Amino acid sequence: MKRLFLFLCLLCGTSALWAGGTDDLLVPDKAFRFSARALDTGMLEVTYRIADGYYMYRERFRFATEPASVSLGAARFPPGEIHNDPFFGRVETYRGNLRILVPIEGTGGLDRFRLKVTSQGCADSGVCYVPHDQFAEIRFASAGPAPGTLSGMLGGVRSSPSLTNVPPAVAPSPRLSTSASDTDIAAIFESGSAWLVLVSFFAFGLLLAFTPCMLPMIPILSGIIVGEGRDMNKLRALFLSLAYVAGLSVTYAAAGVAAAYSGSLLAAALQNPWVLSAFALIFVWLALSMFGFHDIQLPGFLHHRLSAAHHKLEGGQIASVAAMGALSAVVMSPCVAAPLAGALLYISQTRDVVMGGSALFVMALGMGVPLVAVGVSEGALLPKSGPWMKTVKKFFGTLLLGVAIWIVSPVLSAMVQMLAWAALLIVSAMFLRAIDPLPADASGYARLWKGCGLIALVAGVALVIGALAGSRDPLQPLAGLRAAAGDGAVVATRFERVRTLAELDDRLKTAGRTVMLDFYADWCVSCKEMERYTFSDPQVQAKFAGMLLLQADVTANNADDKALLKRFRLFGPPGIIFFDRSGREIEGLRVVGYQPADHFLKTLERAQSF
Repeated sequence: MKRLFLFLCLLCGTSALWAGGTDDLLVPDKAFRFSARALDTGMLEVTYRIADGYYMYRERFRFATEPASVSLGAARFPPGEIHNDPFFGRVETYRGNLRILVPIEGTGGLDRFRLKVTSQGCADSGVCYVPHDQFAEIRFASAGPAPGTLSGMLGGVRSSPSLTNVPPAVAPSPRLSTSASDTDIAAIFESGSAWLVLVSFFAFGLLLAFTPCMLPMIPILSGIIVGEGRDMNKLRALFLSLAYVAGLSVTYAAAGVAAAYSGSLLAAALQNPWVLSAFALIFVWLALSMFGFHDIQLPGFLHHRLSAAHHKLEGGQIASVAAMGALSAVVMSPCVAAPLAGALLYISQTRDVVMGGSALFVMALGMGVPLVAVGVSEGALLPKSGPWMKTVKKFFGTLLLGVAIWIVSPVLSAMVQMLAWAALLIVSAMFLRAIDPLPADASGYARLWKGCGLIALVAGVALVIGALAGSRDPLQPLAGLRAAAGDGAVVATRFERVRTLAELDDRLKTAGRTVMLDFYADWCVSCKEMERYTFSDPQVQAKFAGMLLLQADVTANNADDKALLKRFRLFGPPGIIFFDRSGREIEGLRVVGYQPADHFLKTLERAQSF
């Protein structure tokens, strides 16, 4: 039984990864933060702060001035990362911070000019933004200065009218597949109904209580709550449980109040790489406790203070549990990204302290309901102590390691993520004795555990091979190798091109069947992948037979292309929109970024059911 639980934990641990699609995309000016200034050396300094999970192409940069009488020389780029793309060959990309120097060869006798920089970048999720214009006002110290007397001003005003601040509708966030997106949750606030807000967030809390991050915390924290042995009774168990939930709730309410005074800083901090890494380390620390490396207890200084309070006040133990609840709120915050970010988004914009704090408070109450149930049961809902409990602890320990990988995945490359999951699978396979010889008289259970271990070992090795071969899909790590062997068998999908909104509307009116609109561009890597690996799949081709396939080629990025993207709130291709037989968009079925054939088949089946 022990080895069976260890195998099941692998499936649970990786389900968090499988459930994720693409996260909500940043608007271009946040993904690629731009500024420019003139240096005293006669150079323009153009800088970009590229968000984690995004990159920019060197060959896509273009520089222009308004008026054109100000002339610029050839831009000087730092060395980038060389990537051999299977579709576009050798390309050079940039991540993190980028600094470009552009010589100013002539000022045209002006004291200022406007710099226009056109660039293009992509997200690791597979979506490539359309070429994007950004502007900076550059001011000289005086009219007609010599090149050595230039001074600059910071710029970076967005100018693409076709782009909006609303992220496109994408697959559910991997942080919580059962929740709405952060913008949907912000919309609940804007409904104006206080009761709707509070009831909705209590329901969100109940859902969050059973996510992979929260579930392992129940036996840990309930062990603290019901750990008083014979002194425990139902009434005291209720008080301790409520104390934990109160600490959790007050901490979240404080986060809401802090967001009201800090604007969007607190919400942004939740996605900071250092913060996510710290949370991942906390989960590793919790996992080690499950394997018996150490015991979970409050920090020494806090333990001494609470012990002193215990001697002075009868409620000292209650204070200890409340403190643990407050600590848990901090630990679990990455797992509640969607509702928490939605609340913080609204609070930071409206500064509504009361409503924001109340919503987070009741959300935490919902999250604490299972813990209260376990506490009041005095441990009856938990496995009894003994060898069985040791197996359960190892199960949760492995699951916590998977959660740690899941939390830090936004700041890891696809290759590192795959290698991390491979390590978890392979090491767990060793504990399942995947390569140990079995005696001739081995029991059926022993053979079953060995088989489970072999499955985990094969899956881990496949992830390693796929990662080293350049694959980025953990669900199909060897898909690239398979497709490379069968390139000649790729079937071309026949699309009907639409170039304007008017053409699209006309075709939707007369279609009389399910319509799929595919956004495509020649420079879009994931579009090529969709064509080669997804659209060419025989089962996908069979589903296409009963649909009208439209395609909007936005390679040129002209006014019509921007209008089409704006209609559907897309930043760039690939993006797929489905319409029912009446020409109305089918909500919740958008595909943004690359999607493998097996997942895409399920999407097509749902689309054709309308």
